[in-house]
Amino acid sequence: MGKQHGSFIWYELLTADAKAAKAFYDAVIGWTIDAEAPPGGMDYRMIHARDGHAGGVMQLNADMIAGGAKPVWLGYIGVDDVDAAVASVAAAGGQVHLPPFDVPGAGRLAMVADPQGIPFYVMRGSTEGADSTAYQRHGTQHVSWNELTTPDDAAALAFYEAQFGITKVGAMPMGAMGDYSFIANIESEGEAIGAIMPTTPNGHPGWNFYFRVPEITAAKAAVQALGGAVLMGPDQVPGGEWTLHCTDPEGVFFGLVAPKNSGA
Repeated sequence: MGKQHGSFIWYELLTADAKAAKAFYDAVIGWTIDAEAPPGGMDYRMIHARDGHAGGVMQLNADMIAGGAKPVWLGYIGVDDVDAAVASVAAAGGQVHLPPFDVPGAGRLAMVADPQGIPFYVMRGSTEGADSTAYQRHGTQHVSWNELTTPDDAAALAFYEAQFGITKVGAMPMGAMGDYSFIANIESEGEAIGAIMPTTPNGHPGWNFYFRVPEITAAKAAVQALGGAVLMGPDQVPGGEWTLHCTDPEGVFFGLVAPKNSGA
């Protein structure tokens, strides 16, 4: 894939109840998640945005749960060579949760964690030139912002730059909390795709993803009506957009972002 290395190319919800997840996220974000998984193999369902795929939903089975898997949103970072990327992550102090393996028709991938223990996937897609559109900075029903909260933001910035070319392109001071460091990758050509920040006392360490919705007030109402929780917001952020910090009915953290004219 062109300009794949260091780009977020996919997003995945791990859930103990795919049917309930579909009902919740379809209503909150406007997706159409597959009602059933294809026959055979694991229970994996596609997330359909209005203009294409936005990610996938994987139903956790009993063995996965017994092995410690929990509901969570995870991101996939594209790489040129999965095996080399995994070896490099391990050499830099990261962990390997799932060694490289092939998914027929999709590509090669592995699950790793950075030196602070934050999990993510690395993947090489199988179709040359078919760039992913799962991340779209201004695309409704897509991830619009990738935010890492971590116990050591300086170490994280150094790690992701060395491994994936994800670089700091500015910062917003947050007083005693430190900096909110904006990040970009080769595909974004200098435009921020997200940020890295120190974990706050009430924060959620990990890669957190903000999905774009057309109107923040309606999205908040849907979250609350369908068994989710609003942790913070709506808040208007620099630039005028509105954000909302939420958890779904399984307690999985996610964010929402809406245009500045959507009100609160």
